[in-house]
Amino acid sequence: MKKKIKGKKILKAAGRTVSAAFVLFFCMAQRVYASTISESKLAKGTEQLISDATTWLMILAPVVAGLLIIYFCIRRSAADEMDQKKWNNRIVVAIVSCIGAVIGSATLNLIISYYQ
Repeated sequence: MKKKIKGKKILKAAGRTVSAAFVLFFCMAQRVYASTISESKLAKGTEQLISDATTWLMILAPVVAGLLIIYFCIRRSAADEMDQKKWNNRIVVAIVSCIGAVIGSATLNLIISYYQ
């Protein structure tokens, strides 16, 4: 019984020591300012990658949406009345998704342009 109590005391003391070490570490940590991150290859490459991806998305989204709408219209013309409602919904979703993709891509392109 005394060994269990002694073990608990040791664990509590170790926990307090580790907690104090973490608090001391975070309180005494020095701040590091990185002034050359914007000039690094990684930052410039990531910026260029996002710019190129958004440009391609602005081109590809309407093309893919147009192809899907054509396909959905063909399928709608061959469907009965109940299925035509589903194909109409799919056409609306394709249009809204295209608009969302183009607006999102243009917004990202605009934000990236401020960092250049």
